[in-house]
Amino acid sequence: MSSDALKIIPLGGLGEIGRNMMVLEYGNDIIVIDAGVSFVGPEFPGIDFAIPDISYLIENKAKIRAILITHGHEDHIGALPYVLSELDVPVYSSRLTHGLIAVKLREFGILKESRLNVVEPHTPFTTGNFRVEFFRVCHSIPDAMGIAITTSLGTIVHTGDFKIDHTPVDGKSTDFTSLAQIIAEGALLLLSDSTYAEMEGYTESEQVVGDALERIIGNARGRVMVATFASLISRVQQVINAAVKHGRKVSLIGRSMTNNINMALKMGYLTAPNGTIIGIKEALSLPQGEIVIVATGSQGEPTSALVRIANGEHKDINVVPGDTVILSSSPIPGNETVVAETIDNLFRQGAEVVYSRIALVHVHGHASKEELKMMLNLINPQFFVPIHGEYRHLVAHASIAESMGVSDLNTFVLEDGDVLEIGPYDGSIVDRVRSGKVLVAGRRRLLKPDDKLVKEQRELGKTGVVVVSVMLDAKSGDVLRPVNIIGSGILDVAQGKILENASKVATKSLEKNRNKGLELTDLKSKVTASVSDYFYSETKRRPTILTLIEHI
Repeated sequence: MSSDALKIIPLGGLGEIGRNMMVLEYGNDIIVIDAGVSFVGPEFPGIDFAIPDISYLIENKAKIRAILITHGHEDHIGALPYVLSELDVPVYSSRLTHGLIAVKLREFGILKESRLNVVEPHTPFTTGNFRVEFFRVCHSIPDAMGIAITTSLGTIVHTGDFKIDHTPVDGKSTDFTSLAQIIAEGALLLLSDSTYAEMEGYTESEQVVGDALERIIGNARGRVMVATFASLISRVQQVINAAVKHGRKVSLIGRSMTNNINMALKMGYLTAPNGTIIGIKEALSLPQGEIVIVATGSQGEPTSALVRIANGEHKDINVVPGDTVILSSSPIPGNETVVAETIDNLFRQGAEVVYSRIALVHVHGHASKEELKMMLNLINPQFFVPIHGEYRHLVAHASIAESMGVSDLNTFVLEDGDVLEIGPYDGSIVDRVRSGKVLVAGRRRLLKPDDKLVKEQRELGKTGVVVVSVMLDAKSGDVLRPVNIIGSGILDVAQGKILENASKVATKSLEKNRNKGLELTDLKSKVTASVSDYFYSETKRRPTILTLIEHI
């Protein structure tokens, strides 16, 4: 590769939603933009989320000068505890993002304040061969930033997640004036958010969500629960405003929600009259029409507060008639099924559920087509790379760029692991580096998709598990009690009858082989085979059979 070329290497976030991580390499210096997580679907049972594979960064750790963070959402900061456990490098972010990162690192026990740096917009600094300047953009969280990075080749503009909102909750719009000044001499490359590139027109303002929340909370006759992301600080402010207007107290549940909101209150990014936010025990002692509960779980995360409430498993809160539950989010692609299941379970518990398909309780923080055109028109880049989105979003954004006059020869639709090399006059994809998902189970355990444990969990998730428990007389070999069979993940239809009949099949197999002098291993094998054959005959599936034989 040419030593004087700029390398653009996405390690996450291209061809997918979430897990955002972009690497810029110039000479002997590397900077990393964002380090996020992504949700995984039901194809990975037992997995909480995924982070980028940072093998390339570990191999080149001596070159890494900084990690730059655009904003505080999980798909941009969630992987930092894992990345910073491997790479001792400085992190630069805005004030609120810094606070959210500090909360996260403290939870992991790896907070090292000396490597966390707060950057104000339009305060340039230099790291390695890069001159870096953050600029303010409007998103669904305060203090969201784009980043302008200047090298001797030219200026690269990374928009971060953005939209054009003339009535943002925090009153701070995308700073196009300062951005125009930054790129006054031209822009080499634009890396721009593509999440909403298929959508016509303009994305609606956050203000409409505030109006909807105020109306729903005002009309609710009983308790209100609002589920949203723990990092969606602006949305929580809208909930607090509506609660105060209608004389309600606010209580927070979920560790990440509580920690983030307390931090935002201390830093002044959230405001609430004294006594508005109270503990859950105090909240439960109030009349139901006087309380709003803000919870995690808007994406149907299995261990989240809302899902435990929906399943009747939360230690403090049960749904009661008259409850209104608001899911103030839209399902992330791949999460539609689990979110729908959560909504169904809340309805089964007797709640009235309000969600984005039936009410305007969420708008996206991403630019639609006309806003993307405005950004392209302002930057007028020589080269263009669409970022942040599934592959079809990237293609749609590339098409928009070409309609705005960017040459198709200078527009590159990349996927994770591609190495784009840009020189003064041309660019091309020259290589690939290792990339992909690293799966996180139980917050601490890291697994690869092809690990044996993951494969076993996926197989069990597909086929189900049946446990056959047998008790035999040690001397005679007689079956001392009915064979107990427990099934998980097998067909629900007539499951009780199937398990009952499977017990009879296992018993017959034991009696048939009782006097044959079989070793315990062979006897287990016979019972397992008979039960497996029975399940296949009834369900056309072969669950994993675990046969346990005890002699007494």
